[in-house]
Amino acid sequence: MSVQDQRDPRAGQEPLLTDPPFYLPEFERSYRYIIDEYEVEPREIAIFIPCAVRKPYSQSPSHQLIRMIISQVLRPEQYHIVVFGTCGIVPAELEEMYPFAHYKYMLGKSHDEKVKEDFQRIETERVAGYLEKTRTVYRYRIGYCLGLFRQALIRGSEKSGVPIDLLLPSRASIERVIEEEDCAFQEGSLSMEEYLGEFCESLVKFRNSLREPE
Repeated sequence: MSVQDQRDPRAGQEPLLTDPPFYLPEFERSYRYIIDEYEVEPREIAIFIPCAVRKPYSQSPSHQLIRMIISQVLRPEQYHIVVFGTCGIVPAELEEMYPFAHYKYMLGKSHDEKVKEDFQRIETERVAGYLEKTRTVYRYRIGYCLGLFRQALIRGSEKSGVPIDLLLPSRASIERVIEEEDCAFQEGSLSMEEYLGEFCESLVKFRNSLREPE
C-alpha cells in the first residue's frame, strides 16, 4: 500500500472526523501502514512533537515556532520530526495523508476520565510500536511535549526499552509555569517563551555534545 493509496479522495467533500481519533478505525489502519509498510529514512536524531489542531500540522503556529528553532540549530539531514498524540504517531512528511489532515479534536477539552485513560493506553502502545520499529533508524530521540502526551511518550519508551535521550520542557520549567503563570491549561503551552527558550538552549547543548573533540 502506498501513501497515495492511503488518501481518501472524498475527504475534501466530507465532514471532518470529530470523534476521539484514537478510537477510529481510520487511524488504526493508517498507524498499521506506518508500522508495517512505511520505510522511515535513517536520521541521527528523531524529534517527537505533539499533534496540533490546525492541519496540516506544519501550518500550526506552534509547530512553525518549534520547526524554526530546530532548523536554526540542526542541519536538515540530521533530524526527523515525528508527530504524535491523539493522531497516533506520524512521520511529519505524511502529515497530509488521510486521515491525519482530516480531523478536529482536542483531548485537553475532554473531562471524561475514561477517554483520557483509553488515550493513554492506546497511545502508549502506538508510541512503543513506533520506537521498536525505528530502534536502529535513529541514534538519538528528543521529545518536546506536555501533559498526557508526555506521559504516553515516557510510557511508550519504557514499554519498548528504547530511551528518549532528551525530554523537554524540563520538570523545573513546568513547575515554574504551574506556580507563576495563569494559563488555560495547567502546564501552559509549548509555544510559551520560557519553554521555547529552554528548548533552543537545550537543543544547542545537545548538538554540541555530539561533536567530536578537536
